[in-house]
Amino acid sequence: MRTIELLAPAKNYEYGCAAVDCGADALYVGAPGFGARVDAAVSVGDIARLCDYAHRFGVRVFVTMNTLVFADELREAERIAREVCRAGADALIVQDTAFLRMDLPPVELHASTQMCTMTPDRARFWSDAGFSRIILERAATLAEIRGIADAVPDTGIETFVHGAICVAYSGQCYLSRSMSPRSGNRGACLQACRLPYDLVDENGKRLMSGKHLLSLRDLNLSQHLDDMANAGVSSFKIEGRLKDINYVRNVVGWYRNRLDGLIAGRSDLRRASQGVSALDFSPDPRKSFSRGATSYYINGASRGAASFDTPKSFGEPVGKATRVARYFVEGAGLGMLAAGDGVCFAGPDGGLVGTRVNRVEGDRIFLNRPGGIRAGTALFRNYDRRFVAALNRARTRRRIQVAACVSVGPQRLALTLDDGRVSAGCSVDGDFAAAHNPSQAEETIRMQISKTGDTIYAVSGVEIRCDEPRFVPVAVLNALRRTCIEKLDGNRSAAYPGPVRRPENRQAVFPQTALTGADNVTNPLAERFYREHGVETVEAGYDLNDRFDGVRVMRMRYCLRREIGQCLCERPDYRGRLFIETGRNRYELMFDCKRCEMSVVCCNRTE
Repeated sequence: MRTIELLAPAKNYEYGCAAVDCGADALYVGAPGFGARVDAAVSVGDIARLCDYAHRFGVRVFVTMNTLVFADELREAERIAREVCRAGADALIVQDTAFLRMDLPPVELHASTQMCTMTPDRARFWSDAGFSRIILERAATLAEIRGIADAVPDTGIETFVHGAICVAYSGQCYLSRSMSPRSGNRGACLQACRLPYDLVDENGKRLMSGKHLLSLRDLNLSQHLDDMANAGVSSFKIEGRLKDINYVRNVVGWYRNRLDGLIAGRSDLRRASQGVSALDFSPDPRKSFSRGATSYYINGASRGAASFDTPKSFGEPVGKATRVARYFVEGAGLGMLAAGDGVCFAGPDGGLVGTRVNRVEGDRIFLNRPGGIRAGTALFRNYDRRFVAALNRARTRRRIQVAACVSVGPQRLALTLDDGRVSAGCSVDGDFAAAHNPSQAEETIRMQISKTGDTIYAVSGVEIRCDEPRFVPVAVLNALRRTCIEKLDGNRSAAYPGPVRRPENRQAVFPQTALTGADNVTNPLAERFYREHGVETVEAGYDLNDRFDGVRVMRMRYCLRREIGQCLCERPDYRGRLFIETGRNRYELMFDCKRCEMSVVCCNRTE
């Protein structure tokens, strides 16, 4: 039977607990340093607190240290890695192979998506090198996922299922670094892909102006979970360590429900952690931050992944304006809105314009700033006041179901609690006389043993074993229950599996004999690792560069020509060089139709 995991982002301790409460099976959280989201770093103390809370439900905690490490930072990176391991981390998510040459405590290593694993031979090497899990590139298709999973059957396969998409292959983007000192591979991405660009041909003609040509919609693969599980995915990952806490609650709750439905319908899958989350809201990912949904390349290349007009969240469609007056707008479907909702639309220049609903009368809405709306304008709700209020009121709790068995004899009372994996038993001696009211005596036992209060347990049923119904004082039942719950806590803690480092096969040969700057070797430990595995030539990683003229700063499956209907495989007449420009920065677009890839090459800066 295969174990299926829902992996959620944790910006901090509070967000991590919210993800656990809403049903996450595992969390990923940033280390105090060397994490790919510098604004989501978490202290070692809070990582320890989060591990303590999560582990009570069998929820694992993975710590991201997935930036490139420079030579003078190796000692500090190793120190932090050791500290987070001691704090209880179940795994480190890393990009830099230097961590494979550090003296670390036993801990799982997960190959970050920034290692851009897209092929079975690369996956086999990382598995042989000591990685317990491989996090695939977001652009991988179902067929590619299946091929990789088949190649490494004893290695976990993790894929993103929801959230923002890096348009370039992960770890293969230097666009931010080519414009500024900030680097995505160093945890400080400028998000240059979200900027507006002009598309220019080789003659200097502007084909498109001020469009977000590299900005993609957000990933939503909730309709593909069954196919992904069949392809070999074991961990379904939600992006969003910089999103707000309601995004975490809502999206985790949505995927928890979807995965529970998938698991319930199959006999070959089981959930990775324990506990039932009773959500007191109805999850809907359209109501959290969304640039619009795309399934990206899960089923192969297709158009519609880009969001040219805005990189911002525009939410869910609510209808089109059919009549626009000075103070109100009318349109079918607009009655679903409520006072306080946020509404946005594409303005006359194509940019996103936002306003607020003041009042609703039928399908007529009165807006704070209605300017720019015309008949036919599509309206979107990017803030649902009632939904957010429901989330804020929600008091979701996660409980582990336990079966209770009470044995009552003349001189002994015993209780066993069993959660299906771990059990605990306690007993107490006393004089327990035959009950004058048998039905009331049994009801008292069931009621008191079922009172688990603020613990993480919920009693699913109480079995009573006795030669005849006996009277047991309430105080005795309560004391026995509390003692048994404490013992169950201890037994569960003792049974929690400690992290284990997969051994490295020192004879494994890396699939390449030469590494370029795009292979991200930025320190001597990483270079040593590759040379020990058969690499002969190692160029310094691009992140060490001062200049990027002539460097391919992005490589991707996304193709701008395909997106605008000029795929060269379908329309070979569309030849000629293409460039994108923003400010003083100019890049040439290169198209490899055989591999169905686009690259972005840095040119000299324009004056």
